[in-house]
Amino acid sequence: MKKNGQIAAGRGTAGVPAVPYRPTPGRPPGLEVLDLPGLAARAAGRELPLTVPVRPAFHLIVALRSGRLRCSVDFTSYPLAPGDWLWVWPGQVLQFPDGPGDGDGTVLVFPSGFPSAATDALIRDGEHVPHRLVTPDAPRQAALLRLLDALVEEHAGLADLPLEAYIETLRNLLSVILVRLVHLADPRRRTRSGGSEPFQLFRQAVEEDFRRTHRVEDYAARLGYSPRTLTRATRAALGCGAKRYIDDRVLLEAKRLLIHTSLPPAVISERIGFTYPTVFSAFFRQHTGMTPTEFRSLARP
Repeated sequence: MKKNGQIAAGRGTAGVPAVPYRPTPGRPPGLEVLDLPGLAARAAGRELPLTVPVRPAFHLIVALRSGRLRCSVDFTSYPLAPGDWLWVWPGQVLQFPDGPGDGDGTVLVFPSGFPSAATDALIRDGEHVPHRLVTPDAPRQAALLRLLDALVEEHAGLADLPLEAYIETLRNLLSVILVRLVHLADPRRRTRSGGSEPFQLFRQAVEEDFRRTHRVEDYAARLGYSPRTLTRATRAALGCGAKRYIDDRVLLEAKRLLIHTSLPPAVISERIGFTYPTVFSAFFRQHTGMTPTEFRSLARP
């Protein structure tokens, strides 16, 4: 199992700290453009330094231009090199074990809903792409950096345009960058749909309620579909059934809490919707081949 460089600091009994999106004072909400020292300063200002695992409620993209940077997202360590782009999505557990390091990079921070409606739908469809670290080839990298440099320049020119035009300029430039990154991260998107309306509604409902129920029937009743319809829609979008989708989401949350907190497995069991710890342990063993305690001891450095 790949170790991801988490350190003991920040592991507690309250769960992984959530970080809400907050715009810089004096700037309109929507998009923050930072360098790595600026990101570190903002994190320290919230008393949650980069070295502590957190769960951002916003998208964060790091484009590394030079130097090195180590970043951990959920259970994977990403040693970024020049030319790498890493996209962290809302709700993922993010940590920079070495802080900003010696890297020179541009960081984009934005909440869901800021990109154009079409782009926002496109990136929502890509939620299940397993890896969001991309290293474009030379021509695509050059094109992306031209777009990024234009975005950095426009972001600095707050006084150059009326506010509505300024925000729309940032939104459009960001959307072009995101579309390119989505297709670099998941080339199959050129030939497949991101999912039907029943699947999108089901996905959202699971995200809201997986701590309360793990039954497909409960989601079907809530959404007004049959369990069979949700299973077909999920299989068409992801290649797995609706029950597997729910179980995968529950398992992901269990792993996050086991690795990034010191909560006892019995407490984690309750937090993710199991009535009895023994049921949680059996579920976890069925899906991973080990108990929650064994997983924690192997996954932590």
